[in-house]
Amino acid sequence: MAAVWTPDSWRAKPIVQVPTYPDKAKLAEVEETLSIYPPLVFAGEARRLKASLADVGEGKAFLLQGGDCAESFQEFRANNIRDTFRVLLQMAVVLTYGAAMPVVKVGRMAGQFAKPRSADTETFDGVELPSYRGDIINGPDFTAEDRIPDPARMLRAYNQSAATLNLLRAFAQGGYADLHKVHAWTLGCVSDTLQGKLYEDLAARLTETLAFMEACGLTSETTPQIRETDFFTSHEALLLPYEQALTRVDSTSGDWYDCSAHMLWIGERTRQLDAGHVEFLRGVKNPIGFKAGPGMSPDDLLGLIDALNPENEGGRITIITRMGAEKIEEKLPALIRAVEREGRKVVWSCDPMHANTVKAGNYKTREFDRILAEVRAFFAVHKAEGTHAGGVHFEMTGQDVTECVGGTKAVTEARLGDRYHTFCDPRLNANQALELAFLMADALKGERVQQLAKRKASLR
Repeated sequence: MAAVWTPDSWRAKPIVQVPTYPDKAKLAEVEETLSIYPPLVFAGEARRLKASLADVGEGKAFLLQGGDCAESFQEFRANNIRDTFRVLLQMAVVLTYGAAMPVVKVGRMAGQFAKPRSADTETFDGVELPSYRGDIINGPDFTAEDRIPDPARMLRAYNQSAATLNLLRAFAQGGYADLHKVHAWTLGCVSDTLQGKLYEDLAARLTETLAFMEACGLTSETTPQIRETDFFTSHEALLLPYEQALTRVDSTSGDWYDCSAHMLWIGERTRQLDAGHVEFLRGVKNPIGFKAGPGMSPDDLLGLIDALNPENEGGRITIITRMGAEKIEEKLPALIRAVEREGRKVVWSCDPMHANTVKAGNYKTREFDRILAEVRAFFAVHKAEGTHAGGVHFEMTGQDVTECVGGTKAVTEARLGDRYHTFCDPRLNANQALELAFLMADALKGERVQQLAKRKASLR
């Protein structure tokens, strides 16, 4: 029987990737302040996302999760939020058409401020300082003062998250997400692409579909689903003092929810079964994800699923695989078979970013072809196992950055310095992200054809 859970029971567990704050009194003051601030999201919204993810787990929908590697205070602009939201909408429309199923849209936005690091310190020109852990903890400048963990940064992160959420809700419900607008943006991107002919067929068929719908009376004016969309937020639940301070009891159910985001996930470095991050997240009722790298065994996977979802509730667990293009076909099948054998309800999602990072001169980068290779392998493995490739998880931006090499516009290693703006890991730019969506749409169409053939065969 599991021990009694409370919002602070994680504090009695071992924990990694959490900073040591030199000013404990200031930390306590900030935690108290956040605990009386309004929730950023509502329990009912998190339940709605969980229901949508349950559909993903049953093969009735697809999950698109994406956004910044780490949000920053310095890059906080309405235009940046708008552009990332717009690209996610474009990707979702392309994927919806390819899969012929709803796409659940979840942003790495309005809270993705903390980052785990491989080392506690970093050295530059012989000077050793604490590692930068995201704007919610310390600053990116390589100075002793900037690298001191400052609790007040949590208040700024909360305020920025609230403003971001306000804008996202306005975009999602105020007409900006109108399907006709999104498709028009996509047509512009396709026509500007050197290899746009590859995607024009799908885009043309979507144009015909929209015209047919309009002829049937399904317009933006008559159908709210065409002009509005659901959009949810997520981030890695890394900085537990912040997460605990924003945890609230839902008045309608009596359950605890982490009201900093609709969905939270646990990273590869913090998923230890007996440690603080798993302890905290097992007690909140939000949808939960966790990263699964090539070192995860089937037994470890099942243990983590059972700790976080003992009632085997659909939509509760998303397994975000991050294997690397070279290892996914070797490592993923055993995990899928273990989950299927034990009858666990999960969503399978692919993070093709984190295990495909390489160095190019002074820059960290990711190769578009390796990202695509891992996504294609993810779909191929699920096709072979007869399971649903449920989603993808990208680090991306709506900006025209040059951080990942490749794609139809051919970002080269020599061009990385042109617009390399990330404070942490390299992100796909808008064109690269949309190109991936078109390529994934083909894979989803193939899965759909396979499922239709199975159904026809079963009726004979």
